[in-house]
Amino acid sequence: VQLQASGGGSVQPGGSLRLSCTASRRITRAATLGWYRHAPGNQRELVVHSDSAGDTTYVDSVTGRFTVSRGYADNTVYLQMNSLKPEDTAVYYCHAIFQYNSKDNEFWGQGTEVTVSS
Repeated sequence: VQLQASGGGSVQPGGSLRLSCTASRRITRAATLGWYRHAPGNQRELVVHSDSAGDTTYVDSVTGRFTVSRGYADNTVYLQMNSLKPEDTAVYYCHAIFQYNSKDNEFWGQGTEVTVSS
């Protein structure tokens, strides 16, 4: 399974971006999906986690500004990022867990870079 992430770029503070992550496998409600980010000098951080039970958890710093959604028709998970701040600058990675062959199978996208700067 491949995850292809896109949508990163450079924006000014207060701007918006929408990240996309398209999977080569059909995304269903059973999939666990998420976005992580890695800023220079920091550890990789979980941004949002959406599990198979339908529960979605955001890191406090993005709550109310970021929204994750699933595009079942195009096997894509989106991350809408609004009111971006300089501290959101990082490489963003999508993450997926698909259940098949009687086990959880974990995959990562290649990362898309987001820069928030005036």
